[in-house]
Amino acid sequence: MIVRNVRYISAIMAMSALFLTGCASHQPTPSHSVTLPETGFTVHSSLRYSPDTWPEPLYADLYVPERTDPAPVVLMVHGGGWERRSRSDMTWVAESLASQGFAVLNVDYRFAPDFTFPAQLHDLQIARHWLNRNAGRYGLDTSRVTGFGFSSGAHLVALLATVASTDSDLNRPHGGPETALKAAVAGGLPADLPAFGSGRLLRQLLGAELEEQPDRYQRASPVTHVSAATPPFFLFHGTMDMLVPFSQAERFAEALDAQGVYHEIYRMRLRGHVTSFLTAGNAVDQAARFLARQGAGPQSAQANER
Repeated sequence: MIVRNVRYISAIMAMSALFLTGCASHQPTPSHSVTLPETGFTVHSSLRYSPDTWPEPLYADLYVPERTDPAPVVLMVHGGGWERRSRSDMTWVAESLASQGFAVLNVDYRFAPDFTFPAQLHDLQIARHWLNRNAGRYGLDTSRVTGFGFSSGAHLVALLATVASTDSDLNRPHGGPETALKAAVAGGLPADLPAFGSGRLLRQLLGAELEEQPDRYQRASPVTHVSAATPPFFLFHGTMDMLVPFSQAERFAEALDAQGVYHEIYRMRLRGHVTSFLTAGNAVDQAARFLARQGAGPQSAQANER
């Protein structure tokens, strides 16, 4: 009876995933499809990427695909409200991308409330520098570094991508052109923080109420830093997300539109915040193809004109 129940549940989950895959729309429709290679990969676990002088030791797992040429790199950042979770949440995404020819640096970062913004952005900036310093050792192509994050991780990736191409003081002392991304993937993105008011997570991250320091909330919002130099974005988001409303993705897309920045939106219908991540397999595949179309994927990827 137990075996039958497990099989029944597995079948229901498989059917649900298939159904939800069909409940998605992709705009604009890509002008051509991309076939990515199938590769094996090696995992270098628990590499310390923070300097010895950093306030807290930070670690990452590096996934290196089996290939003869330098691999494009995805800097991957987990969610958790800036206060919890770990890089292990993103393991399945990292494995999926590594098996398609991408190297992946899956990082941890410092948490609020012990560390307030911009500490988390600084962590990503030094992770980007770590990639530059260690490219030769691991066979990485640092001219093709992109970002991938979900929820609070998407917020940090989007900040890294937008800030690096501006003269914002958030580039000091760890950012700047050397931390730029060629493209970015953001799922469940909190793009415009003042729209959330002064919830507990934001108070922890920013160390203040919105009414006390509205400029701080704006400064920590990726939408504030969008410019014509912002790299292309792939946004995936659940249309029934009650934690980070879909309007956040729309607001960010509007800002990209206003600056003429190319972007794609993958609308995941019938899904909320958590389910949009748990059923994101097809979104991850579409994101990988997006990165390849932006020139940030494996050079062996095949473009197929429609």
